[in-house]
Amino acid sequence: MVKRNHKYKSGEGAMYYTRRAAMRKLQLKIQDFRQLCILKGIYPREPKNRARAQHGSKELRILYHKKDITFLLHEPIVWTLRDRKIFNRRIKRAAAKQNTNLRDIRLHNYPQLKLDHIVKERYPTFIEAIKELDDCMTLLFMFSTFPATKIITRELTRMSRRLTVEFMHYIIAAQALRKVFISVKGYYFQAEIKGQTVTWIVPHYFPYAPHRGEMVDLSIMKSFGDFFIVMAGFINFRLYHSVNLVYPPQFSQALDSDETMASEQKFVSERIAALNVDLLRSDGGASAEPEDAELLEWAGTDEDLPHVNQIRQEAQNLNKLKTLFKGLKFFLNREVPREPLVFIIRCFGGKVSWDKTMFAGATFDESDETITHQIVDRPSMEKQYISRDYIQPQWLFDSVNQRRLLPTNQYFIGAVLPPHLSPFTNSRVQYVPPEELALRKAAEQDDEAANEKFEPAEVNDEQEQISDDEEVLDPEEEQVQQEFALLKAYNDERTDQLNSGVEESSAANDKQDQEKLQNNGKKAKKPEGDAPLQAQNPVRPKGMTVRPGKVYKESPEEQQAVTKHEEALRARMVKSKHRKLYSMMMESRKKSEKEAALLAEKRARIEKQKKAEQVEKQKKQRKQILA
Repeated sequence: MVKRNHKYKSGEGAMYYTRRAAMRKLQLKIQDFRQLCILKGIYPREPKNRARAQHGSKELRILYHKKDITFLLHEPIVWTLRDRKIFNRRIKRAAAKQNTNLRDIRLHNYPQLKLDHIVKERYPTFIEAIKELDDCMTLLFMFSTFPATKIITRELTRMSRRLTVEFMHYIIAAQALRKVFISVKGYYFQAEIKGQTVTWIVPHYFPYAPHRGEMVDLSIMKSFGDFFIVMAGFINFRLYHSVNLVYPPQFSQALDSDETMASEQKFVSERIAALNVDLLRSDGGASAEPEDAELLEWAGTDEDLPHVNQIRQEAQNLNKLKTLFKGLKFFLNREVPREPLVFIIRCFGGKVSWDKTMFAGATFDESDETITHQIVDRPSMEKQYISRDYIQPQWLFDSVNQRRLLPTNQYFIGAVLPPHLSPFTNSRVQYVPPEELALRKAAEQDDEAANEKFEPAEVNDEQEQISDDEEVLDPEEEQVQQEFALLKAYNDERTDQLNSGVEESSAANDKQDQEKLQNNGKKAKKPEGDAPLQAQNPVRPKGMTVRPGKVYKESPEEQQAVTKHEEALRARMVKSKHRKLYSMMMESRKKSEKEAALLAEKRARIEKQKKAEQVEKQKKQRKQILA
C-alpha cells in the first residue's frame, strides 16, 4: 500500500507555528511567552514561501520555527512562569479577602527566575559573551539613569548602576578605551576587550520625564534588563580577575545606601567620585603600567614574520595611546559634564579633580600650580593662571581619536571649535570631509618627520653602494652594449613576425642581420690591453625611425562605456548561487556612491552660501567705511 502525502503535513507547511499555536503549545500567556522568548533568544522567522508555511493563507502573521518551540518545552523556566500564574491568582484572592498576612506570605514565597543556566547555554565561551556586550552595556547605562517606577523596579536600577560603575573601572584599569564621540543620543565609547571591539552609548543626564506607554513597552525592556544584569555580573567577575582586581570591588563612596538612592544628584556625584579612586588589587600592588616602547621592538629579523614593521608600528602607537595623558593634570569646571571626562582622562593615564566644595571626591584644588589643563565651557573667566591651558571639552575627545595631543589654540575659551568628526565612519564610504583629509595629511607629515629622525645617513662613497659582483663599465663600452641590445631586440621581433606569418622576409636579410649581431657582439667584448673602444654607428634596419608621439585624450563617455561593459562581463562570470550576493554588493556600492555624491553636493552648497555671506559682509563693511 502506497503512503499518501497529505497537504501541509510535510515540508515547509509543517515547519512553522503561529504565535497563537505556540502559546497554546506552551500553555502560556502573551506576556510570559514574550519574556521566555527574550530570555532564551528565540525570535520570529521569515519563511521562503509564506503562503505555503501558513497553509494557504496570505495574510501577514508572526511565525516561529517548530524546532524552537519544541526546544522551549524542556526549559525549567516554563514551570516557574506557570507557578507565577498560580501565585498571582492566590495573591489576588487573599487581597480581595483583606487577609494581609496570607498575602505577605505568598509574596515572600513568590517564585523567582534563575537565569544562570540560560547565560551558560547562550554563551558557551567567554569570548562569545563579550561579543554581545554592546547591547548589554547600552541598556544598563540607560537603566542606570531611570528612577524607580512601577515596571522598572528599584532593584533593577540599583544593580544597573553598580554594574556600569564596575565595568568603567575595569576599562580604566585595563586601559582598553580606543575611541570616543559626542552625539545627540549621548557619548559613544569603544573599547578593546580580549581582542573584541565593544561599543556602547552613555546617555546625557537629563531630568526624567514620564512618557506615554504606546511609545516604548517598558515591560519588554525589563525582560532584557533582567537577563543582561545576570550576564554583566558574570562578565565583570571574569574581567576583574583577568587584571588582578578584587571582586566585588569596594568603592570609596557608598553607591547603594538609602540616602544615595533617594537623591539623584548625590548619586551622580558619588558615582563620579568612585571613578577617581583606584580599586584594591588582589596581588597587593599598584595599577599595572603599560610596557615601554623599547620592549615592543622585534628581536628577530624581518623575514621571521610578515609585515613585522607594520605590526611593530601599530603596537607602538597603541602603547603611546594608553599613556596619552600621562603626566597631565586636569581641573574641571562645574559647568562641564564630569563623568565622561573623568572616565576618558583616567583611561589614558591622566589625573583629574574638581571643586571640592561642590562635589565629593576632589583630589587637588584649583590653585594647584602643577595643573596643566583646565576644562572650561563658558565664554570667559575672570581669574586665569599663566601656567595652564584653558580649553573646551572637545579637545579631549579629538585628541583621543587622533591619538596625539592636538594644539590647544583652536580650543581656547570662546573659540569657534573645529568640526567634531566621528571616528566610527566606515572606510568604504566614498565621501571624506575636507577637515578629515587635513587631519590625515597632518598625521602623515608627523609620521614622516618621525621616521626621518631614524633614517641612516646617506653613503657618500660610490664604491660602497656598488656590490662586489657588479663590474664598472666605461661610457663607450656601455654605449656599445646598449646598441647590441637594441639590435637583439629587433631581431627577436622579426623572428616573432616570421613565425606568426605576418610578414615575410628573405633568408639573405636574416643572414645579414645575424652577421651584424655577431660583429656587434665582438665589439661589446672588453678589448685586450689599454686600447680604448671606438664607438661605431650601428647599421639601422629599414623601417626603424623615431617618430614624435601624440597625446591621446581619453573620452569620459568611452571610459564609462568600457567600465560598464567590464562590469557586465564580470556579472556574467558570477556563479548562479552567488548572483544574489553579488547584486547586493553592487547595490550597496551604488548606494554608497549616491550618498557620497549627495554629501559632496551638500558641502559645496554650504561653502557657496558661506562665500556669499562673506561677500555681503565685506560689502557692508565697505559701505560703512565710505559713509
